[in-house]
Amino acid sequence: MFSYEMKVTDSVKYVGVNDHEIDLFEGQFEVPLGMAYNSYVIMDEQIAVMDSVDQNFGEQWLKNIAETIGDKQPAYLVVHHMEMDHSANIKLFMEKYPAAKIVSSKMAFTMMKNFFGTDFADRQVVAGEGTKLELGAHTLNFVTAANVHWPEVIMSYESSEKVLFSADAFGKFGANDVEDPEGWACEARRYYFGIVGKFGANAQAVLAKLSDISVEKICALHGPTIVGNVEEYLNYYKIWTNYDVESEGVMIAYTSVYGNTKQAVEKLAEILKAKGCKKVVVSDLAREDTYECIENAFRYGKLVLATTTYNTGVFPKMREFIDHLLERNYQKRTIAFMENGSWAPAAAKNMATMFDAAKDITIAQNKVSIKIAMKDDNIAQMEKLADELLA
Repeated sequence: MFSYEMKVTDSVKYVGVNDHEIDLFEGQFEVPLGMAYNSYVIMDEQIAVMDSVDQNFGEQWLKNIAETIGDKQPAYLVVHHMEMDHSANIKLFMEKYPAAKIVSSKMAFTMMKNFFGTDFADRQVVAGEGTKLELGAHTLNFVTAANVHWPEVIMSYESSEKVLFSADAFGKFGANDVEDPEGWACEARRYYFGIVGKFGANAQAVLAKLSDISVEKICALHGPTIVGNVEEYLNYYKIWTNYDVESEGVMIAYTSVYGNTKQAVEKLAEILKAKGCKKVVVSDLAREDTYECIENAFRYGKLVLATTTYNTGVFPKMREFIDHLLERNYQKRTIAFMENGSWAPAAAKNMATMFDAAKDITIAQNKVSIKIAMKDDNIAQMEKLADELLA
């Protein structure tokens, strides 16, 4: 269940914005449903504003704050994360509210000086592990979250209403005023593995810190407020951050120059399904969203990589895809190879070498090696490979 209202609780109000003009988030992620930049206000004896928004929405954000607090003045701006889509309007806020102080990590203030030319030295409140900020009826308890996914990140837990302000963790792609037909998990998974996936160990450490805390709502910096059955969403993160298999199935990721490798992939998918494989996902790496392919590679336990030999190595789109996986600590999976080559197929060997340094990777004993076009002996190889993958 999600909340998209100007009220998270009676005291915690949403003042974020939705971006429907953006085409690529962070210059690389396709976001057809737009993007949300979340900010919140905690109304109390001392008012705290939680994070800023993207630079293109500074005036709208300040208007949202003013409409929420009226003639009152905020005491604090809490900055959990200094990435520019959450910090761009800090200076604008401090100019409008000259009595307010900034609460953030020590490293974040260094970043502010690099960004704005000032670290607001006379208005700093440095937050670290175990720091508390009393607002009146509400208390913010700070947790450091270094390298999830930037080194300065902190989270805060409001203990009276059991609200976790989780920075980028538990975020997802998509604006909050658009219903996502796929629900939360799909775009949250693509977001996590695209952006945070390399830092699973760091995210695990933060989850451990939160394990004894009762959380009823999660307010991330992107995506809807998570309300109700929070354990379900925490469990997704336990799986993702630990690189565990989320769903049983086989993903086949391929590139094909003249269509022969594609035909072979389609045949392998047919064989897998006939042998009872519950889920087979086939992805053309040259034509499909790269980060959706990455998401699926982490979702399923078995991965087949099918490509042509190119300049005695691996076709560029496949090489790029493998690099993405390795950059994100791809592990705990079984990988199989299909290769094609006009005279000397060599892609399988080269792909296997790329995974030499990866942890907990099992390479399938069977492979499929095609010379130009699929033949009966290749189908026999596929049968053996399918049996191995489904054993």
